[in-house]
Amino acid sequence: MASAPGSPVRVRFCPSPTGNPHVGLVRTALFNWAFAKHHQGTLVFRIEDTDAARDSEESYTQLLDSMRWLGFDWDEGPEVGGPHAPYRQSQRMDLYKDVAAKLLDAGHAYRCYCSQEELDTRREAARAAGKPSGYDGHCRELTDAQVAEYKAQGREPIVRFRMPDETITFTDLVRGELTFTPENVPDYGIVRANGAPLYTLVNPVDDALMEITHVLRGEDLLSSTPRQIALYKALIELGIAQQIPSFGHLPYVMGEGNKKLSKRDPQSSLNLYRERGFLPEGLLNYLSLLGWSLSADQDVFTMDEMIAAFDIADVNPNPARFDLKKCEAINGDHIRMLDVKDFTERCRPWLQAPFAPWAPEAFDEAKWQAIAPHAQTRLKVLSEITDNVDFLFLPEPVKDEASWTKAMKEGSDALLRTAREKLEAADWTSAESLKEAVLAAGEAHGLKLGKAQAPVRVAVTGRTVGLPLFESLEVLGKEKTLARIDAALAKLAA
Repeated sequence: MASAPGSPVRVRFCPSPTGNPHVGLVRTALFNWAFAKHHQGTLVFRIEDTDAARDSEESYTQLLDSMRWLGFDWDEGPEVGGPHAPYRQSQRMDLYKDVAAKLLDAGHAYRCYCSQEELDTRREAARAAGKPSGYDGHCRELTDAQVAEYKAQGREPIVRFRMPDETITFTDLVRGELTFTPENVPDYGIVRANGAPLYTLVNPVDDALMEITHVLRGEDLLSSTPRQIALYKALIELGIAQQIPSFGHLPYVMGEGNKKLSKRDPQSSLNLYRERGFLPEGLLNYLSLLGWSLSADQDVFTMDEMIAAFDIADVNPNPARFDLKKCEAINGDHIRMLDVKDFTERCRPWLQAPFAPWAPEAFDEAKWQAIAPHAQTRLKVLSEITDNVDFLFLPEPVKDEASWTKAMKEGSDALLRTAREKLEAADWTSAESLKEAVLAAGEAHGLKLGKAQAPVRVAVTGRTVGLPLFESLEVLGKEKTLARIDAALAKLAA
């Protein structure tokens, strides 16, 4: 019994507040958000915080901040509320306790007294015999005497769900029809010996109570799906659930060496991309391509375009490799799509402490507004703005000896003297006039523009690469430009 066709779409995003959010988690949130938006459905944001040893309030706050930064507006959940509140599992413990008791009373679950040592011994024996090594059902049908003996030994039982002896088949929205035979899906724990409910219980129970119609989640959770389907059937029988949701398992995101990208991989941290100045829309555009595409010939698109076209059936089940260079390139495209005023404001954090190496009073708003349109065409990430415009606000250009050595070849002093002479006579209200001055200086020394402008660029900005040179000189101004050329000539003479 899957969610009925045409029923209102309700999906959920349910991370655990453990550590920094990672890009694989963001991709899952993105697909759920886009799916809900496409179908004018509901996105439920739920916090799975039942692991007190690993969950933290700091991570919870980071999750909310990250969702807001990414632009994911949820319809139910923390800070929003909704008809199925509370939306933090740590505040729903009585619900899980009640459901576990009903499963036990109805015979869908039972208490298991096996020790970990006994489980390990029997699993090893099963492996040696070439049999499935899952739980063997030892405590399924205990007598009263056996239970009394275990209790006398001081054993504390866990609660296990009783899997039906039947093949489970379902149609995955991404992978098609999948079948699991009973020997490969043994009984499983739903409540710890201390009474704490496990993910295997709370996740499907919350999905049932929150009337989730579609579960879109990572491929790593695929093996748990037949267990959850069996639990759903029991919950329906008990009147707790109304339907079994449709499942779609999203492909792995692979990192370096074709290994699954994990939270421990540096390139997986969402905070890293925020700190480097990725735009939310640029990052999301790239993450959407990890398993989905708008069309064969369009990699760059807006979130509105994605929402309009998103179909979970179009998701590719094969693993997708995270390519940082492509991610940066797409982000650069989105930077260039910004309105110039929007671009200037989004760069602000990197023009101030602690990123900016210049004194706050050295920042010149007029110079920034003048150079911003030229900077916008060059950046891949916003944090690159600092190095690109520091020559405007530092008292002297950065000391990059590698750039100096590369640009200042034999004869550079003569070229710089000629360039200074031409620039002094140029029209400083026109970048084209400044270009003609340096071009003329190069021709006087038998050099093309590319070779001629290199020593000028390093003398003025300190670097061999950067923003368009002549527009940069125009913004910096005649006095500072000539003074820096004089300083470079003095250094060459020394």
